[in-house]
Amino acid sequence: MILSALDALYDRLNEDASYLLPRPGHSRQKVTFKVVLTPGGELFEIQDLRRQVGRSMRPLQLEVPGETKPSGTGINPGFLWDNSRYLLGYEPTPDASGRPRTCFEAFRDRHLALEPDIESEAFSAVCRFLRGWDPGRCADHPVLEEATATGFGVFQIQATSGYLHEDDAVQRWWAEHGVPDGSDAEAQCLVTGSVAPIARLHGKIRGVVGAQGAGATIVGFNEDAYLSYGKEQSFNAPVSEEAAFRYVAALNALLDGPRREKHALRVGQATIAFWTERPTATEDIFAAYASGIQPAGDGSPQDENVRQKLEMFLRALREGRSAYRDLEPDPEETGFYLLGLSPNAARISIRSFHRGSVAELLDNLRSHHQAIAIERRWVQEPEFPSIWSLVRQAAREGKDVPPTLEGPLLTSVVSGASYPHHLYAAVLRRILADRSVGYLRACVIKGYLNRNRKENVSMSLDTERIDPAYRLGRLFAALEKTQADALGGNLNTTIRDSFYGAASATPRSVFPRLMRTYQHHLAKLEGGRKVNREKLVQGIVEPLRDFPAHLDLAGQGLFAIGYYHQRQAFYTKKEGPEKGAREQEESKA
Repeated sequence: MILSALDALYDRLNEDASYLLPRPGHSRQKVTFKVVLTPGGELFEIQDLRRQVGRSMRPLQLEVPGETKPSGTGINPGFLWDNSRYLLGYEPTPDASGRPRTCFEAFRDRHLALEPDIESEAFSAVCRFLRGWDPGRCADHPVLEEATATGFGVFQIQATSGYLHEDDAVQRWWAEHGVPDGSDAEAQCLVTGSVAPIARLHGKIRGVVGAQGAGATIVGFNEDAYLSYGKEQSFNAPVSEEAAFRYVAALNALLDGPRREKHALRVGQATIAFWTERPTATEDIFAAYASGIQPAGDGSPQDENVRQKLEMFLRALREGRSAYRDLEPDPEETGFYLLGLSPNAARISIRSFHRGSVAELLDNLRSHHQAIAIERRWVQEPEFPSIWSLVRQAAREGKDVPPTLEGPLLTSVVSGASYPHHLYAAVLRRILADRSVGYLRACVIKGYLNRNRKENVSMSLDTERIDPAYRLGRLFAALEKTQADALGGNLNTTIRDSFYGAASATPRSVFPRLMRTYQHHLAKLEGGRKVNREKLVQGIVEPLRDFPAHLDLAGQGLFAIGYYHQRQAFYTKKEGPEKGAREQEESKA
């Protein structure tokens, strides 16, 4: 199913020149330097081809003859492109084994052997360079130290615009003789259903975070235990050479191509590829939405186009199916795909795969945001929190977030399944440690209670809800507010600092004491404030027959929501200068 979807995607991407899909027998590689030669075959200079993008240097992606180079210690020279060891005999890091010179000699010998067959003056110039080049001269070119650390190099003849592997005579020869002959093994392809030569090895997938830089495979067999019926390597899962090329090219275009920003996103240790059956606004904006990126708009036509699509996307999430067709003309019939990949040694593991219609995706995203939606404390807080911002609440610092949280949460969001219990439990632990229930933490708790526990928690304060845990959370907020109003700025430690953990887990052990302290604080209030506070506390306590001895995890979540709702009700009612001061006080909490 996965390979079939990627095979079908190849045709769509191949029609769009911006994806730069390679032709059969070719691959796209990250090129960081070029060796410029004179027409006579002398070295003119070695140039760095990387470009400055933000704070990093990006390689140039070029289509070159041949497939991605396999990893390993074998000698495997490319054709008119390769790394610095093969092109020049240069090793970026000190190497006393002599391997760089061995690689260069293999590269040289391969090209010299082909010179009689390739009628090209440019190719002959490369051969003359290779005959006379001494790897010891690499030290005279300091550009190699930085430009060759990663990536590959190509050749160019001085005063020409193209690269040597793009020469017409070279391309004609490669098309006739350079592409390896098809496999002798023929079988029915699992992807297309046609009988065709079967690929012995599949190409490498690049762009998966944590995988090998040169790429890794998603289909392969390297142990006898995985073989059957005497078939070796990928013949165990027969995929035709054409289909193998197509699915690899399509997936590399999503993860490592020029349009990867809109197709690939990182979720924990997984890399997610997202696409739709046909070009859609949802495809254009989903990665930005999932990553929490919201373009501010700089006035450029491209940025304005992105902003408009994002606005339509968010409006669809707010209004539902009545607004879907403003975003997509046929959301029920347009399919979407979400493929989760993670590194596994020299291979790539499939973490998840989801498919459905764009309408189903929007339905599930809308259901997610309805589940987590809660009254915001400040207008600056995101109406649609990103996946990362939610899982970030499970740890004190971003680097401490467990890598197993983001993937399951994303799966829950796009599929409409239950939220991961361990995210909910981790957020409750952070609340106990920090004694703080902020907006995003409240979102996680409300979403879990609504979807997993069917609690039907409201967005804002629900004065009719009589659950003891919810009432106790409200009561704790009211007692804390009374203490703050009575003592003002003379507080070093609030009741929240001292008692939140015990109050939310073992109410009976602390609330009688807090109620006695509350009476002292209430006595310090005057006039209408005292009367209103007393009425509020009495209204909260009235349905409670007793303080529970213990609250389970669901009860602790309701306690946190009741506490958040009541605090929010206190501070949203304030107007004027006092409101701003209170909000600043709350932002520190």
